[in-house]
Amino acid sequence: MPSPGAARAERLAFLREQTAPAPVPLVPELTLFTAGELTPLWHATAADLPGWDAAPFWAFPWAGGQALARYVLDHAAIVRGRRVLDFATGSGLVAIAAARAGAARVTACDIDPFCDVAVEANAALNGEVVATRTGDLIGDPLADTDVVLAGDVFYERPLAERSLAWFRTLVRGGARVLVGDPGRSYSPVEGLVERAAYDVPGLLAIEAAGVLRTRVLEIVAR
Repeated sequence: MPSPGAARAERLAFLREQTAPAPVPLVPELTLFTAGELTPLWHATAADLPGWDAAPFWAFPWAGGQALARYVLDHAAIVRGRRVLDFATGSGLVAIAAARAGAARVTACDIDPFCDVAVEANAALNGEVVATRTGDLIGDPLADTDVVLAGDVFYERPLAERSLAWFRTLVRGGARVLVGDPGRSYSPVEGLVERAAYDVPGLLAIEAAGVLRTRVLEIVAR
């Protein structure tokens, strides 16, 4: 079994081989290591990194994340000087936007350990510093967090339901929670305030449409 350092180096090498830096369509001031197509990367992950989740969510700027990152950069006061958690971070796009907007501390969290490498590489690419955390945080009180940001978490019923209940608990505890949502299958319809909406250029490698109307929603206590 390779050492943790060797395994991390292997993942970083894989990321650099399978992706290339590209500006984010709705947030062109930020650049991410991005895959050109989903299927070849999916196959490569399964073949070259056995034991890893072959779904490479970390390799694309998803619509919800793009909208939320745009909103954070355009409304920097929301995160400036605050402690921010980017939940289900994927590539780290939203976390990097929060760091660029002046957050006091940014932590990017995902259940996929590969995201640690992706976030680190993408943050360095943009000259920002973002901490990473791996695991399922749902239910954690996050006592040291002021703002929670989450892009594209309503695509699967169990995740959507668990996340929303947790978000409401965090809001009642004093945190501010904003999500980016392009109208996924399990998007909530109540207890939210729309803060912005964008026409996000969709990557046809991962989305069904070339443009996705995507809202930034703030969770409110009920």
